[in-house]
Amino acid sequence: MRIIHATTVHPRDDVRVRMKEVETLAGVWPDQISLFVQDGLGDEKISQPGYEIHDTGPPEKTRLLRMTKGAARMFFRLIRSKPSIVHFHDPELLPWMLLLRLWRIKVIYDVHENAGETIQSKKFIPALIRTPLAFAVRLLERLSDTLCSAIVVVTPSIGESFGSSAIVVQNFPFEEEFDVGHVAETTHRQPHFAYVGRITRIRGVIEMVKALELLDIPEVRLQVVGAFGPGRIEDETSTLPGWESVVFHGWTERAVVADILANVRAGLVLFHPLPNHTSSQPNKLFEYMAAGLPLIASDFPLWRDLIEKEKCGVLVNPESPESIAEGMQWVLDNPDEARSMGLRGRQAVRDTYNWAPEARKLIGLYKELGMP
Repeated sequence: MRIIHATTVHPRDDVRVRMKEVETLAGVWPDQISLFVQDGLGDEKISQPGYEIHDTGPPEKTRLLRMTKGAARMFFRLIRSKPSIVHFHDPELLPWMLLLRLWRIKVIYDVHENAGETIQSKKFIPALIRTPLAFAVRLLERLSDTLCSAIVVVTPSIGESFGSSAIVVQNFPFEEEFDVGHVAETTHRQPHFAYVGRITRIRGVIEMVKALELLDIPEVRLQVVGAFGPGRIEDETSTLPGWESVVFHGWTERAVVADILANVRAGLVLFHPLPNHTSSQPNKLFEYMAAGLPLIASDFPLWRDLIEKEKCGVLVNPESPESIAEGMQWVLDNPDEARSMGLRGRQAVRDTYNWAPEARKLIGLYKELGMP
């Protein structure tokens, strides 16, 4: 038996694809797992827990070339490798992966987001074709529900778009990774906040920085870990007056991220209310909770249910700098209750929202597909 995880979109160090799924499976079936990427960085062999990374070539220069030429290159590389199971992570690979069934290869489609709804919010896609393209993707996904060997979805709400056979493997954090044990010192920290993730307009970066201006507290800082998205968003953001209160780290090692989270007052998750966002469960929600941080989060019904149930954060309007500033000010003015929120969130991750039960579901699926 040989398992290949395949992606033309995600980087080789993607947290869900590599650190959670590939390494979980390699721990059970060492030296039978490979990760196929398309980044031009070359091959790697990971001795512990025992898997390989294969580079199928440099990334294509445009999205269209990636979705056509890049996807075809991945398909033919997979055929030559003769795997037993291919677990793929990108909707653009879906037509090619269904062809693998002709070679009697078992195929798992890992659905990270609601692709149909995501298309509707993509500005680079001409407005006239967004709706028909979204319809075509939904139709293809319904076909995949019949032809794929298994469907893995990242949230229950995405699973509702597929049949009852879809396996929900949620993107919860490792229980101990961000649990650094410094929650008791929260009230002694500087008035700093954190945002970790891709930096884009629709994830609220403009509003976050403007909120810093409204606070008008010289000591306040926003610790930002991540990379800017395409377009002029970096230039626009860095010219705002509030950018002087931002400490920009870029992408960094996860151990460094843990140290950053151990020294701030709250974590920010301020996605705009787009269809794909309101049904998502960002990994950062749970990583902040694991670090013992209260959340300052968008007031979406799904997120509200979680935060009110666990009493672990403050809900704000993500499109209003004033609302965000009020949430940040509340955390600073109520350090004891904010600390209690962080403790409750951390306990909820220990009890429920961690990777261990999700790993068991993933391993169980592979055993059902014939892995010994």
